Amino acid sequence: MNQPASPAPLFERVALIGVGLIGSSLARLIKRDGLASHVVGCAKSRASLDTVSELGIVDSATVDPAEAVTGADLIVICTPVGTCGDVAKRLAPGLEPGAIVSDVGSVKQAVIDAVAPHIPEGVHFVPAHPVAGTEHSGPEAGFASLFENHWCILTPPPGCDQTAIDRVAEFWRRAGSHIEVMDPKHHDLVLAVTSHLPHLIAYNIVGTADDLGSVSGSEVVKYAGGGFHDFTRIAASDPVMWRDVFINNKDAVLEVLGRFNEDLAALQRAIRWGEGDVLENLFIRTRRIRREVIAAGQAEVPKPKPDENGGI
Repeated sequence: MNQPASPAPLFERVALIGVGLIGSSLARLIKRDGLASHVVGCAKSRASLDTVSELGIVDSATVDPAEAVTGADLIVICTPVGTCGDVAKRLAPGLEPGAIVSDVGSVKQAVIDAVAPHIPEGVHFVPAHPVAGTEHSGPEAGFASLFENHWCILTPPPGCDQTAIDRVAEFWRRAGSHIEVMDPKHHDLVLAVTSHLPHLIAYNIVGTADDLGSVSGSEVVKYAGGGFHDFTRIAASDPVMWRDVFINNKDAVLEVLGRFNEDLAALQRAIRWGEGDVLENLFIRTRRIRREVIAAGQAEVPKPKPDENGGI
């Protein structure tokens, strides 16, 4: 029986600017599924490029963004959001007409404002945010199934070429993602609630535990319950990436943080005055939301499949 033919590559040459968790996962995915004929890895660290070359997940590697994008029909910026503007400026001279530039940042309006001025006429800019990740970082942390059954939100600016949007959407569909198109400012508010504030709380609660003089560090580690374990997992995320997220999405984060502080004050009053019904009603409502998250398949942290990431 004849085997079905593999789908043709979506792109001839893909340049990945940044080869950390997201960039190296994309490289693995592209090589595994033949989404491009050639994958270029670009990073400021020669050690990172040596790693991805040794892993066999790129076809060529360079520290020069302009060199990396030469001849590429898809360029994905996979660096912290605070660096995207500078990266776009550096790679712009190598961009060719018809190429598509995208990114993977969890902040969109600030990235659009920083990147769009450097995109030449005839090159298409389609910002994207794959809502997937782990607390690990670096080229070794990537795995091809990272994006499966997770959302990828596209935030194309006005006037963006529809064909380019469709090609980026198809790229992420083949990665196993569900696609949503969203206004960038609305995206930033939604992610401030669902991702950015939870990370800020996690960093803060772990820091509070570390600063608490009446509890030793060894006791925090020894007696950590499931809830604190979850906080420490999130708080282990890339410090540079999250520093840039909060600085570049400060308006939305501060808006949501203000509402959170009001709700926290109400809980504080309920505990002080023994208002058990207030607490129970909140817990019933939030448990329902948690069950809806689980039912939607968005509750689990992505994990590599067997033998997908160097034998993991």
